[in-house]
Amino acid sequence: MGCSVLFVCLGNICRSPTAHGVFQKMVSDAGLMDEIQIDSAGTGDWHLGRGPDPRSQAAALSRAYDLSALRARQVCAEDFQKFDYILAMDNSNLRDLQEMRSGQDTCHLGLFLDFASASAVREVPDPYYGSGDGFNEVLDLVEDGARGLLATIQRKLAEQG
Repeated sequence: MGCSVLFVCLGNICRSPTAHGVFQKMVSDAGLMDEIQIDSAGTGDWHLGRGPDPRSQAAALSRAYDLSALRARQVCAEDFQKFDYILAMDNSNLRDLQEMRSGQDTCHLGLFLDFASASAVREVPDPYYGSGDGFNEVLDLVEDGARGLLATIQRKLAEQG
């Protein structure tokens, strides 16, 4: 049956592509690429078609995550029907997604870091205007959230048989 996940931030060039790339590698390492569909998008349209921020790509590559093939896109109404999980990086984007939601869908809409266990932080901070260390902080939080999300999905897939 499988499962699908959409990671969402503001412009889809820093946080959500980082989550996309990290989660994709974890899913691949678990041998579940045929079972789990992964994508990322932004609530804004400023960066459509562009690759992730070079600082995000460099930080990700330093931990063996390759984001180079990803391209920014904007969340659309069909995403609420297509994905089982739509996970926002922060409360502001979550509110925007809740306003877009039609109410006809059954997807899980929430914060990505609700799946994290090693940190009490619930929002992935936007590193775009900050220092280089912000990109490594994003990676730390994303890795924690991705591990928890993968464990949750693996349990659901096992229940589905």
